[in-house]
Amino acid sequence: MVPDTTTSPRTGRQELLTALGEIEQRVLWLSAATIDHANRVRPNPTGLKVGGHQASCASMVSIMTTLWFHELTADDRVSVKPHASPALHAVNHLLGELPAEALTTLRSFGGLQSYPSRTKDPDPVDYSTGSVGIGATAPIWGALARRYVEGRFPGAGTGRQYALLGDAELDEGACWEAVQDPMVAGLGEVVWIVDLNRQSLDRVVPALSAERLAGMFEAAGWQVLTLKYGEQLTELFSRPGGEALRTRLDTMGNPEYQRLLRCTPAELRDRLPGTGSTREPLERLVATLDDDALHSAVRNLGGHDLGALLDAYEAIDDTRPTVILAYTVKGRGLHSEGHPQNHSSLLTRDQLADLATRTGADPDDPWRPLPDGAAARLCAERAGELRRPPVERIAPPPVPTDFGRTPGGTGTTQQAFGRALLDLSRSAPEAAARVVTVSPDVSSSTNLGGWLNKVGVWSPTERVDWFADDAETILHWRENPTGQHVELGIAETNLVGLLGELGATWSRWGQPLLPIGIMYDPFVNRALEPWQFGIYAGGQSLLVGTPSGVTLAPEGGAHQSITTPSLGLEQPGCTTWEPAFAQDAEWCVLAALSLLGRPDGGSAYLRLSTRPVDQSLAAVPADPAARERRRRQAVAGAYGLRRAEGTPDVTLAAMGAMVPEALAAADRLASLGVAADVVCVTSPGLLFRATQARRGLDDAPQWVLDQAFPAERAAPLVTLLDGHPHTLAFLGTVHNTPVTPLGVTHFGQSGALDEVYRHHGIDTESVVRAALDLTHRP
Repeated sequence: MVPDTTTSPRTGRQELLTALGEIEQRVLWLSAATIDHANRVRPNPTGLKVGGHQASCASMVSIMTTLWFHELTADDRVSVKPHASPALHAVNHLLGELPAEALTTLRSFGGLQSYPSRTKDPDPVDYSTGSVGIGATAPIWGALARRYVEGRFPGAGTGRQYALLGDAELDEGACWEAVQDPMVAGLGEVVWIVDLNRQSLDRVVPALSAERLAGMFEAAGWQVLTLKYGEQLTELFSRPGGEALRTRLDTMGNPEYQRLLRCTPAELRDRLPGTGSTREPLERLVATLDDDALHSAVRNLGGHDLGALLDAYEAIDDTRPTVILAYTVKGRGLHSEGHPQNHSSLLTRDQLADLATRTGADPDDPWRPLPDGAAARLCAERAGELRRPPVERIAPPPVPTDFGRTPGGTGTTQQAFGRALLDLSRSAPEAAARVVTVSPDVSSSTNLGGWLNKVGVWSPTERVDWFADDAETILHWRENPTGQHVELGIAETNLVGLLGELGATWSRWGQPLLPIGIMYDPFVNRALEPWQFGIYAGGQSLLVGTPSGVTLAPEGGAHQSITTPSLGLEQPGCTTWEPAFAQDAEWCVLAALSLLGRPDGGSAYLRLSTRPVDQSLAAVPADPAARERRRRQAVAGAYGLRRAEGTPDVTLAAMGAMVPEALAAADRLASLGVAADVVCVTSPGLLFRATQARRGLDDAPQWVLDQAFPAERAAPLVTLLDGHPHTLAFLGTVHNTPVTPLGVTHFGQSGALDEVYRHHGIDTESVVRAALDLTHRP
């Protein structure tokens, strides 16, 4: 790597390690100085804490230095733990990807983000992190997404997928859900490097066992490489008393070890030997060491040994996932080194000046470049090797807006979704070829069977379908590399993690996919955090929640989703639709797919139902122009389904499965002399944006409000949905009319549909009563 290292392999390696050591010290300094500048140099008129994590960066600098300045290729991708963000920016600065002035903008408005962000940081960031556990698992799903793209649309290349994570991050269940998924065991390009510093935010973790972690990874089929001790300690173990030293360190509890890091050499000579059988041989060994050697020996862990790290990378088995358990010291090289409360601590002025002296930096010129020499040459060389060519983005194929067929009879929106995918494959095969569906073992129960039989199940290699000749088998499970459905285990977090990465292929490799995830709507909230983090990171996908609501009457309260309808109001970068009829569902699916895989696109969420509905109630216009007008309104958020003669006394605005109740209530009200308009709401989020735009608070189109809720027909409103009533309560602000929102506000019951609706006050009787109250009828 470094020029003029031709005398011998050993000499070349030593010169490489020397250059890496100099870079390591500069990364340590730059990360600490960046945080210091944000907190102590940059003006802060509010006095609010800015924050930053000097200690969390310090434990990672050896790992990051060896990766970026020796191991990585341009095809590799790395997810960096959230609190090491300043270290990543320091690395990018040394590689020429970030100017020095940018290091002064950490956590400032428009500057470097608190945690790595693909979409907001100005320098190269492969994965957005910040939500613990999600950034760690992202490279797993990134690896799977890359394989899928490469198998169908070559150009994504190869390359490893690294995750740099803290040991406390392994407390998150998302990590272990991903590790044990059957799809993961064959992803040999996945490498996790665990910063095993044995500290969390508030304390030293008392019972963390690397052996237990290793066993869990090995049971899942992962290669485990443990870097516990560095070269200095390893050499000491070979001396007289060395075995006693190893035994003492191996059996020492984490808190006791951390306390040694805070000791003076004199205190170490007393504490390190302990009180047992190891004391005498250890006292003799310690006596042979001077103070500096003793001080450095106790903190000579494998995660800070540059040579050991390079050897570990060489030992990676690319046929299965690998985890490197790298023992480190939190705050390594800082005055806060090893302190149990160093998580957010800041170096004092004097401590920062001392760090500058020890790392060869200048506190008065903190961003001064490395001096000419091997380290600077290595930085320049690696910058060229790691620079990636610009991604040439392919535009996604056009998606039709309407298949031109009007569903009849009785049907459900869930069935319409399954039919829409099959119709897409016939009407727009190029767009259908970009579709990839993902589900957690619920394909058959969410009407994906027809699609799955047509396109097959994706697998890196072809597998035998042992039930292919079984006459009673309806769902054909053909697994091969050309399949377009990915089936994961029953873990919603895994599904949306993969969905986010499949939805980012357009920006990573220029190949757009149209990813669709399907899960039971009651479990959408379980998956919401990782899905929204995927949206934040630039992933575009369609999430389908089905079946939904208390309409799942016999299933009981545990399976009756209440809060999901309001997602479209609250989730940035996402449009929500909840269609009532099969025709609306088809239009909304196509509209959602047309948003995917493009720089100006976004994600979508469809909430579907298994309630059979008479499709004639949709009254889809036969005239082509009127039909297109209805389609545009349905996709934009709402349309007038029924208009009363003359001026209405009340408007019933209903969504999804509850539209039949609104229509029945309108008939009842008419018999009582109350004229009622019925508006079918398909997207509360789009309607809310339109109302905000009227007030100059958004730039969304407003025309749908004029067509669905014309001013000349303004009347008191009853809103109705199978979910929390606040979702549509804002509609009263369209014309500042009184509104009574009906919906579900408490856990449901098992029972028949009419019983459950009556229990929640969303049946026809309840709608009629609410309308009469609003119109002050006797």
